[in-house]
Amino acid sequence: MSSSSGKNPLVSVIIVNWNGRHWLEKCLPTLYAQTYTEFETIIVDNGSADGSVDWLKREWSQVSVLAQSRNLGFAQANNVGISKAAGQFIVTLNNDTMLEPDWLAALVAGVDAPDVGMVASHIVLWQQPHLLDSTGIEVDMAGIAWNRGWMQVVSETAVSPDVFGPSACAALYRRDMLDEIGLFDENFLAYYEDVDLAWRAQNAGWRCRYAPSARLMHWHSATANKDPALKQFLLGRNKLWTIVKNYQCPALLKASPLIILYDFLATGYQTIQSRNLASLRGRLAAVAGIEPILQKRKPARQAVPLARVQAPWKGRIKL
Repeated sequence: MSSSSGKNPLVSVIIVNWNGRHWLEKCLPTLYAQTYTEFETIIVDNGSADGSVDWLKREWSQVSVLAQSRNLGFAQANNVGISKAAGQFIVTLNNDTMLEPDWLAALVAGVDAPDVGMVASHIVLWQQPHLLDSTGIEVDMAGIAWNRGWMQVVSETAVSPDVFGPSACAALYRRDMLDEIGLFDENFLAYYEDVDLAWRAQNAGWRCRYAPSARLMHWHSATANKDPALKQFLLGRNKLWTIVKNYQCPALLKASPLIILYDFLATGYQTIQSRNLASLRGRLAAVAGIEPILQKRKPARQAVPLARVQAPWKGRIKL
C-alpha cells in the first residue's frame, strides 16, 4: 500500500484474482512502475488453488490480500475489495493486463468535471497490440452493449471523449458516485455488471470520460475462456436483466420489437455456433429470475443517450 501525501487523491486499485498468479507476475510490476504513486492495491483472491495468496504475501507485502474461501465471481469480489478501500477513486483492474507508466495518472486526470463519475481506459489487445480491445462501453437502442473500437486499428481510430461507460477491465469510478448508486450487482456474477453500473450512473446524471493516454494491454477473456459455456449463459441472462433494470419507458416500449428480434436471432446463432444450449438457458434463467430485478428499477433523472443501431454484428462482443 502506498501512503498518501495529501497532494493527490488516493486511488484504490482493486484486482480480482482466480488462479492467475502467472498473470499477476506480469501485471503487478507495471502497476508499481506508475508515475502516479498515491494508490493502494487490494487483491481479492477467489479461492485460488495455484499458490497465488502465499506468493503475494511473500513477494508483494505492500499489497492487501483478501483471500476468499470460494470463487465469488467478478462482481461480488470487486464489491468485497471496494468495501475495504480507502480511496477517493476506485479503479478496477483485471489481472491479465500490462500497464503503461502514465496509465493511472491519465485516469485520474480524466475526472475533469464535477459530474464525471467514470473514466474509461485505452485498452489494446495483448496478442495484437496494434488493435483495440476497448475505449469504453457503448449501448445501442436494442440494449446491445459492446466494447467501443473493438478490433479497430489503433492508428486509425478517432473517438469522442464522452462514452457510455468504462470497461471494468480497467476503469475508474468516483467514490461519491458509487455511494449514491451502489456497487456492482452481485446477482450478475460476471459479465454486463459494468454495463449495468454505467447505465445506473447515466440514469442518475453521471458522465463517463474516455482517457486516451490511459493505455494498457489486455489478454481478452483469459479467465472466461476456461468455461465458454458459462460465459454464454451469463451473457444471455445478464443482458436481459440489464435492459429490464435500466431501460426507461416509453423508450423501452418503442425499442421492444427490436430487442426481441435481435435476441431471438442472437440466441439461434450462438446455439448453432457453440453447439450447446447455454445461451438459451441464460435467457430462460433471466425470465425465471425477473421479479427481483424488476424491483431494482429506479426512475432516471435524465434521458440517457443510446447509440444509433448500426450493423448489430459489427464490433460487438457482449451478445
